[in-house]
Amino acid sequence: MAKKAPKNAHKAQSPDTKGKRIEFDIETWQALDVMARERMMTFQELADEAFRDVLKKYGRPYDVRDALKKSARAADAEKTPTPIKKKKAGRKAPNSKRPTGGGSRRARS
Repeated sequence: MAKKAPKNAHKAQSPDTKGKRIEFDIETWQALDVMARERMMTFQELADEAFRDVLKKYGRPYDVRDALKKSARAADAEKTPTPIKKKKAGRKAPNSKRPTGGGSRRARS
């Protein structure tokens, strides 16, 4: 006779993961389930992608590697002075006031 799997056997969490239970309305759950099946992804992979996209949208690092890249860019930006733009000396912009055509025009024959 086969042994029964433990109640929490479906949870394949590594020691460096954290879980959170969330609830969806039925329509949202069905749409996400269909999407995961169409893309041949697990629901967890779909959720990981979605949360990574949200973090990216708001400019937050989503892992250590991304945090280090952002930190290096910020440090490089502080070291590199921004050049001051100088105004070009030259002629002034032409006056854009033109006659409105309210006067009389000569008719061509």
